Amino acid sequence: MKIAIVRERTDGETRVAATPETVTRFIALGNNVAIEAGAGAHARFPDADYKTAGAEIAATADAALKGADIVLTVRRPDAALLSGIAKGALVVGGMDPYGHEGDIAALGRAGATVIAMEFMPRITRAQVMDILSSQANLAGYQGVIDAAVNFDRAFPMMMTAAGTVRPAKVFVMGAGVAGLQAIATVRRLGAVVRAYDVRAAAKEEVQSLGAKFVELDLETQDGAGGYAKEQSPEYLAKQQELLAAEVAAADVVITTAQIPGRKAPILVTEAMVHGMSEGAVIIDMAADSGGNCELSVAGEDVRIGGVTVVGMSNPPAGMPTHASFLYSRNIANFLGLVVKEGELVPDFEDEIVIGTCVVRAGQVVHGPTAEALGLSVAAAAPAATTAAPAPEPDAEPSDAPAEAGADNQQGES
Repeated sequence: MKIAIVRERTDGETRVAATPETVTRFIALGNNVAIEAGAGAHARFPDADYKTAGAEIAATADAALKGADIVLTVRRPDAALLSGIAKGALVVGGMDPYGHEGDIAALGRAGATVIAMEFMPRITRAQVMDILSSQANLAGYQGVIDAAVNFDRAFPMMMTAAGTVRPAKVFVMGAGVAGLQAIATVRRLGAVVRAYDVRAAAKEEVQSLGAKFVELDLETQDGAGGYAKEQSPEYLAKQQELLAAEVAAADVVITTAQIPGRKAPILVTEAMVHGMSEGAVIIDMAADSGGNCELSVAGEDVRIGGVTVVGMSNPPAGMPTHASFLYSRNIANFLGLVVKEGELVPDFEDEIVIGTCVVRAGQVVHGPTAEALGLSVAAAAPAATTAAPAPEPDAEPSDAPAEAGADNQQGES
């Protein structure tokens, strides 16, 4: 079979869906691999390394995709780009169908079977395929680095002959994968960390990393599979009122709460921003989906009085080498499930395949997407049901945060 990888065309996307390492794995299994020239350049994987791994370097995307049986991508590709792929080809990547249902339907008209890796079920055997967890780990780390860059003071306590510098006070809102990694990274930098999550189950995880868990006089919002339930407007208003004092006391606030397919909940209001001290920083990791801070703008640093609000856009793209390394392994592990002896044989009774498939042989089979398109599809799969992820298998157990808290509505994407 032919596996094709093309250069990502979304603005600001620096990752690549396959590395020379995973290309070697694909070829060892009897596949041919074609990669568009320059596809890995932003992630510091030069064409020469792919060629050494055994890939064909194609001068154009059309050349790479011609006759491809499998197309690997980071972001949803434009359907027009896929005109030359084999009939029934498998397109695998992050598809972001919510709000882009027309684009998904267009992929269906191209005759592809489309896998949305972000819908990977949170079950034990799917952990090595979970792109949300692998990318959220890096996002949490990147968020803290951005905080340190924008905070014009030191994070750790420093005791010197001239006097003692107090440690920075950091408040992390959301204790899913990205939030836990942020806590662990802040702790390594020596700051004092407090954290909040609507799920009571997050308390033990937060405390295990040396942070103080903030408890509010509110009902916990633990949902199925490690996710938080969606909160009512009344709940969010009360939550904002109770969190105002925590935000005001913090030097740095890091927010990570996102709801798949919906606008991110507002956790930090404009009034709360004005209540922060001079030089404070807010890192909004949910800016791409509307923002947890009322004043966030995706991809921009907004200064309100003496407070800097950083609207992070596509955080994993800030460290594309490691992000691509982990993402490509997730993809390779998924292909190991659906490719056997050089043949594409997806088992559509397997919950991993069912849960991630949004288009099958040209037909939209993802329930919410089909409904948004006004289609009646009896075979449509429901929205992905997930359970809490476990640590990435390559994580260092000595210092990697526990990932038992799933990416949740007050945890992160």
